[in-house]
Amino acid sequence: MATAPSSTHSAVTLHINGEKHTLTVDHRATLLDALRERLDLTGTKKGCDHGQCGACTVLVDGRRTVACLQLAVAAEGRDITTVEGLAEGDELHPVQQAFLDLDGYQCGYCTPGQICSAVAMIEEHARGWPSAATGDVRPEAGPPPLTPEEIRERMSGNLCRCGAYVSIVEAITRAAQQQSGKDEEAAA
Repeated sequence: MATAPSSTHSAVTLHINGEKHTLTVDHRATLLDALRERLDLTGTKKGCDHGQCGACTVLVDGRRTVACLQLAVAAEGRDITTVEGLAEGDELHPVQQAFLDLDGYQCGYCTPGQICSAVAMIEEHARGWPSAATGDVRPEAGPPPLTPEEIRERMSGNLCRCGAYVSIVEAITRAAQQQSGKDEEAAA
């Protein structure tokens, strides 16, 4: 007598934007599909569905992740932040505000992924993580200047089909400068 096949679904608890959501998902369901189709968090966009465009970028434990390649079951218990969770009440996150102020978007489709990626990228840079564009990668050199070349390299996983890159780089530069100023004020 053959045994019954194991279930293809599991109940998971996802910690998204500070709230717990328990749902039953197919083991093959991506985090992107769980966010959009099951939880109505449609800010995260489905672009290529192959991890190549960055439109679905979210933060998982503070690090950028393309949600189309992350299984929902593998995200259980992790801290997930989508573009909807970046603002503090009615106050936009500095990256969101900079994108708005400096027109860091055209059609807006890639914007949520660009913003989530930029938030994490600014943190990575502040921690001194080098990029392929970093001239001096020695830890004692500290963070490199956040030049347009550094920003472009660090954001290279996020594509904008409209070509709003000039404004995107300007917005990230402004937000990084604001973040740096806040960090200096906190240290004083």
